[in-house]
Amino acid sequence: LVQFYSSWCGHCIGYAPTWRALAGDVRDWAAAIRVAALDCAEEENHEVCRAYDIHFYPTFRYFKAFTKDFTTGENFKGPDRELQTVRRTMIDFLQNHTDGDRPPACPPLDPARPSDVLSLLDSRDGRYVAVLFENNSSYVGREVILDLLPYENIVVKRVLNGDKGFLEKFGVSSIPSCYLIYPNGTRGLINVGKPLRSFFSSYLKSLPDVRKKMLSLPEKPNKEENPEIVVWREFDRSKLYAADLESGLHYVLRVELAAHKSLAGAELRTLKDFVTVLAKLLPGRAPVRKLLETLQEWLANLPLDRIPYNAVLDLVNNKMRISGIFLVNHIKWVGCQGSRPEFRGYTCSLWKLFHTLTVEAGTHPEALDGTGLEADPQAVLQTIRRYVHTFFGCKECSEHFEEMAKESMDSVKTADQAILWLWKKHNLVNSRLAGHLSEDPKFPKVPWPTPDLCPACHEEIKGLHSWNEDQVLLFLKRHYGGDNLVDTYAADQGDTGEGGGPPQGREPERGLASPEKPRGDQRAESLRPPRVEAAVPFLGMGFSSLDMSLCVVLYVASSLFLMVMYFFFRVRSKRWKVRHHRPSV
Repeated sequence: LVQFYSSWCGHCIGYAPTWRALAGDVRDWAAAIRVAALDCAEEENHEVCRAYDIHFYPTFRYFKAFTKDFTTGENFKGPDRELQTVRRTMIDFLQNHTDGDRPPACPPLDPARPSDVLSLLDSRDGRYVAVLFENNSSYVGREVILDLLPYENIVVKRVLNGDKGFLEKFGVSSIPSCYLIYPNGTRGLINVGKPLRSFFSSYLKSLPDVRKKMLSLPEKPNKEENPEIVVWREFDRSKLYAADLESGLHYVLRVELAAHKSLAGAELRTLKDFVTVLAKLLPGRAPVRKLLETLQEWLANLPLDRIPYNAVLDLVNNKMRISGIFLVNHIKWVGCQGSRPEFRGYTCSLWKLFHTLTVEAGTHPEALDGTGLEADPQAVLQTIRRYVHTFFGCKECSEHFEEMAKESMDSVKTADQAILWLWKKHNLVNSRLAGHLSEDPKFPKVPWPTPDLCPACHEEIKGLHSWNEDQVLLFLKRHYGGDNLVDTYAADQGDTGEGGGPPQGREPERGLASPEKPRGDQRAESLRPPRVEAAVPFLGMGFSSLDMSLCVVLYVASSLFLMVMYFFFRVRSKRWKVRHHRPSV
């Protein structure tokens, strides 16, 4: 389906968001039908638009698969150009194909006969079979069939409701309904909350072993020599894991920022503000919070305009042996783990970190009092923006984030709007990266939260999926709030000795860690002054490079001060002698 449009056409400009929404909505249908657009205002396209006899904008044309001879296509014949209407005419167009020109990947869209469905009940081919019961005018069944087109280990059929006795045999009392036959032979009706296409599709995509078909990637050389075993950790998608946030912090502080040998100017200011936001807002275990607060206080009181990052690393690695501070020194993904090591991981944890900060800024605005960031609803977003622009290792990603920020971040006027702004942009990024080679087939990039996590967040208006943003806001505050943070799998402080150390890579699985106590008054507890455990027995022993560098700085500063004072008094003394000198007679 091609839209011929003109970039100067006001109607085309107004319709562009709907067309983009359509393209994203039917992305999974690409093996059967694709959506495209051509700008006839571009000089290089003039001849093409003339050849296809385009006189008005926008003009929609369908082109059948395997067309050998030139054709100007078939004009769109819908009553309107609403997304639901265009989507349904796409299905009609597919069904109008003959067997000879039908796309081979397109599954059967016609309703199945009752006898065919009965034969499926006793089949054992290791796949799920979903049977959608609907009336003759419904498109839900065909839409779900196409939504599941790129997924394996599942087959979707549709059956019409003409035979009441047949429906009663399956226990179907309302339509549309979905009857699911599991690979082990068990079967029954499924409850998806709302009988809508998005709910049926989301439920079926989330079934165990139902996954997107893997893309064929070039083999890596010497793959057998260094096999990397990924230990899978079972997790609850509705929970926020401290292990993910702490692993992300470890990567931020010990890897990404450590790529900079020294920090000064805008880079140093960005680091200070980012650490301030983390220290004041990030929920979590008391030792991690105390480390962030210690780092924040040290940076705030630092008189230097340039610092070597090794000095920051010494504090993060607790070279001073301060009691009660700790940050895991390895990566352990839980909610952010991927089916392969290169999938998800750090970027997932960074998004979770950012969402948590915006939520905490909205629910605990007093935490930023006295930091210079208070009373500004954009403060956390702007700090995140500067961090991504300055330090995030993926340059292309940071440029995309900066473009989104320039476009609409200034429109944020309240803390709740800041929470929703980040959520919208995260979904926008997911939409852009869906189908990319970086997408984990086990965790496809779909609009979030999914209907199973937040049914109240999803609605349909005129057949088009719509978000209930009030419900989304409530969900985000619950999901990223401190009360939803669990310590399952989080590393115990004893695992790394003296409260952290240099990176050690991925830690082997140690099983479940005991959950910590609820968050409670961790903010107040973590504000106690640090206590140094060990004394220094000999000169130089126990001092870190940070200690030594500060000693050198203070020594040089005091020497300069004494020299300046010496010369100052010498000059004043000479002037006094000249002024009061009386010549001898």
